[in-house]
Amino acid sequence: MVVQQVIELAAVGLLAGIFGAILGIGGGMIITPVLTIMMGIDIKYAIGASIIAVIATSSGATIAYIKDDLLNLRVAMFLEIATTIGAITGALLTGVIPHALLYVFFGLLLIYSSTNMIRKLRGTADERYQPVQPDKWSERLNLNGSYRDIIEHKNVDYEVKNVPGGFAMMYGAGVASGLLGIGSGAFKVIAMDTIMKMPLKPSSATSNLMMGVTAAASATVYFFNGSIQPQIAAPLAIGILVGATIGTRIMQHLRPRVIRMIFIPILIYMGLQMALKGFGVTI
Repeated sequence: MVVQQVIELAAVGLLAGIFGAILGIGGGMIITPVLTIMMGIDIKYAIGASIIAVIATSSGATIAYIKDDLLNLRVAMFLEIATTIGAITGALLTGVIPHALLYVFFGLLLIYSSTNMIRKLRGTADERYQPVQPDKWSERLNLNGSYRDIIEHKNVDYEVKNVPGGFAMMYGAGVASGLLGIGSGAFKVIAMDTIMKMPLKPSSATSNLMMGVTAAASATVYFFNGSIQPQIAAPLAIGILVGATIGTRIMQHLRPRVIRMIFIPILIYMGLQMALKGFGVTI
């Protein structure tokens, strides 16, 4: 029975790692429901395991993305400042702002962002990167970058715009993380892809790095309050590391349009789940 559970946990981690690496989101939305509903594990330990899952996904994917020169380290570190400040703000505001109101607000924000992605899908057939006019902040901070597109067999140079808007979005995501204890991988991708107009692949790769930094900050708290159980987290982490490595290879060979088609329904589901949770309904 123990061996069977280890195999099941590793398999769940493998799946979460693949999708997490491709989409730049944490595996919590896959891991937490599976552990609680399908495997009957207490929600406290499921959440603790999901924190480890995010760190493992980030570690496995980031190593590969750095090697492939796909992530934008300057953007990651700059936006992480906003996330960290936001998380501290959220922790300080705990008990002041009603959680239900925040769930509804951020849920609707995710749904609205998904409509922007749908418009991008309808706007072009192959979704090649269209150059944008960088703002003064991206040039001062040297946030513009380039990456190798394996499908197109060429280097793609890209510019970053609306840096203050992306920074504000990440601050809000940090507040939500501090107040609600949620992952903010989806918000990170939205900030870079929709607001700052980065290509989707570097957005996803950069989000993977940022998730690990954010999760590591809260992992210590979960460890000392007993939420992280090694017998649950360890098999998951092994599966996730393997899955994240596979996911990074798959993502390199997917067109941005395909990644977006996978991401949109997940975004809508997460938005509905958060909004309804604000009204006391669980799906």
